[in-house]
Amino acid sequence: MPKQSIDTKRQMKSAARLYAVQALFQMEHSDLTLDQVRVEFENHRFGAVYEGEEMAEGNVDLFRKLLEDAVNYQARIDQMADRALVAKWPIARIDPTLRALFRAAGAELTQSETAPKIIITEFIDVAKAFFEDGKEHKFVNGVLDHMAREARPEAF
Repeated sequence: MPKQSIDTKRQMKSAARLYAVQALFQMEHSDLTLDQVRVEFENHRFGAVYEGEEMAEGNVDLFRKLLEDAVNYQARIDQMADRALVAKWPIARIDPTLRALFRAAGAELTQSETAPKIIITEFIDVAKAFFEDGKEHKFVNGVLDHMAREARPEAF
C-alpha cells in the first residue's frame, strides 16, 4: 500500500478521535441526541471549511463506533476513569473536555483491538490540541495508562 494512503488513513482515524471528543462534549452540553450530533458532525464538520481552513476528513466508521460505544458503555468507562483519578476528583468533577476525552478513549480501549499504546498516544495528541499550553496531556497519559491496564491487562 502506498505510504500516502497509509498516512491518509492514519490522519482520518486521528480526526475521527478528535471529532468524537468534540461530539461527546457537545452532547453533554446540549439537548442533542447521539444521532443528532453524529449527523451534524458528518454533514457539517468532516471536511468543512471554516475561516478559510479546511477541517480534516474523519474516518466515519471509527467516529460512529467511538460515539456509540462511549454512550453504550459510559457507566463502565466512567468507573474505570474514576479508579484512575484521585479520590478527590471523580470524573464528574473534572473538565468536561477531559471527561469527553476519557469516554472516547475508554470506548476504544474497551471495545477495539487497537493496541492500547496507539490509543493512548492518539488521545494524548487530542489533549494537546485542546490544551496547547497546559500540562493536561501528562495527566491524560497517566489516566489512560491506568485505564488501559485495567481494560486490557494482557497487553502489558
